[in-house]
Amino acid sequence: MLDYIIVGLGLSGIALSNHLEARKRSFVVFEDDSQTSTKVAGGIFNPVILKRFTLAWEGDKQISYSVPFYEKLEKKLGKDLLKPLNIYRRFHSVEEQNNWFEAADNFRLSPFLNTQLIRQVNPFIPGDFSFGKVEKTGTLDTNLLVSAYKKHLQKHQLLKNKRFDYDKLKLNENSVSYDGTEARNIIFCEGFGMVNNPYFNYLPLQGNKGEYLVIKSAALQLKQAVKSSIFILPLGNNLYKVGATYNHQDKTQQPTLQAKEKLQQDLDQLITCEYEIVDQVAGIRPATSDRRPLVGNHPEYHHLFVCNGFGSRGVLIAPLISEKLLNFIEDEIPLPPEVDITRFQKKFYKSSF
Repeated sequence: MLDYIIVGLGLSGIALSNHLEARKRSFVVFEDDSQTSTKVAGGIFNPVILKRFTLAWEGDKQISYSVPFYEKLEKKLGKDLLKPLNIYRRFHSVEEQNNWFEAADNFRLSPFLNTQLIRQVNPFIPGDFSFGKVEKTGTLDTNLLVSAYKKHLQKHQLLKNKRFDYDKLKLNENSVSYDGTEARNIIFCEGFGMVNNPYFNYLPLQGNKGEYLVIKSAALQLKQAVKSSIFILPLGNNLYKVGATYNHQDKTQQPTLQAKEKLQQDLDQLITCEYEIVDQVAGIRPATSDRRPLVGNHPEYHHLFVCNGFGSRGVLIAPLISEKLLNFIEDEIPLPPEVDITRFQKKFYKSSF
């Protein structure tokens, strides 16, 4: 009997698998490549919400945990996954400048907000009201992480690259079994795919669609990330990722002309040099109604767990929250009430099993 079955290999599934390996637990992962949000994400790790200059929920704690986590993963996988990259927020008014300075007085935000305003970041990115520099930020190559970790699991025969069929899951008194595999627990890390999970689809996972452009510009020569109404991230070789959109209605994973036109319109207001659009990608972020993760065990079946709902901040959230879930399962340490799915049980859960 295995200790765990993991369903899904996005940021949540990878973080859980890595923690389980460190704990020397036995497990297997089912992944069908149906969800794309992790692989197409910008991969930015940034604890500051740059629209309002506020700290993302537990952002300072998450970044101090997550960066060392990914650094260890780099050594384990033999891949360069992290890239330090300061973010420059373009101000649109004197009021925004003042709000920046006010936010920098907060002791939890001050390590990240540089109070020395930058007049110019790039000659092709005008800024009438200067730029604010966000420090201790960077990017995680999420696409490389997923592919490298899949190969790692395949090497150790821990990956089943197939669709998970809920009808084949059997719930026993002290374990679960699936298609000949028996385990003490099963954890679902399916991203937006959770809406099809009969055990956890009662949870208010809303999802929002994010689309990105990849552009090429030999003239731009940008070495930093810049945030205005959109982000622009240097990828190397004169390529840049531009995004992202937030669409709460469209739940398809195909890129759209509407998003392309909107991103291009915003980009034309950000940079003044010529560029070429070379690619467009899309994915559905697993967002929640209260912008907090969905973590915990099923109200009736106590060997079924979920670790989901990270929205657009999965890079920061996944390592620490997945560790807290394992502490809950194995050491009976209570989950933080902000993430525990019991907060939705009374309002949304109706037994149908």
